[in-house]
Amino acid sequence: MITLYHCEQARSFRVLWTLEEMGLAYDLKMLPFPPRVFAKEYLAINPLGTIPLMLDGETRMTESAAICHYLVTRHGPTPLGVAVDEPDYGAFLNWLSYGEATLTFPQTLVFRYLQLEPPERRNPQVAEDYAKWFLGRLRGLEGALSDGREYLCGGRFTVADVSVAYALLFAERLNLAKNFGPAVAAYWSRLQQRPGFKAAQAAERLAGEQQNVPANV
Repeated sequence: MITLYHCEQARSFRVLWTLEEMGLAYDLKMLPFPPRVFAKEYLAINPLGTIPLMLDGETRMTESAAICHYLVTRHGPTPLGVAVDEPDYGAFLNWLSYGEATLTFPQTLVFRYLQLEPPERRNPQVAEDYAKWFLGRLRGLEGALSDGREYLCGGRFTVADVSVAYALLFAERLNLAKNFGPAVAAYWSRLQQRPGFKAAQAAERLAGEQQNVPANV
């Protein structure tokens, strides 16, 4: 049984969505955000205090995009991955990392300096600067989708889309989605209609209620 430690709408949503898309059995452990502050007992399991943590037998992983790649390769075959002999394999790996390293990184600083820090440490100017950085990087996605393609690589939905789409979900929480270009907005709207996406959202809500973990606001 795969175990996933998760906070609502955190990076670990990438993993939860992938698990639902693949139909894999899992045990979902909900934590309040940030767990290093509100669930200090979690530090005994993951000294980093970060989310996600995935356990699969002896395997322990903490990087969301890497976990998605692991799942489609270790628990595949599945069309959610792109094989090494497919022409889009390089693009697949690039978009998989792009969602986290290029798009989510500046968002974390917007989140920190607008919402996460105590009021006396918040810095709207830093948040604004990194919001502009995120939106500038999002132009690469807009350009890639402007040729009418539905998904980023392989001619199908893959975990590369999951990785990138999480950044779009995070952008909604940060009130940045109003700045999406038309291609990105249409892409994001499409992905939200996937049964796997809806199932992942329902799973985190239900688990949060059952485990008495308050929803993130």
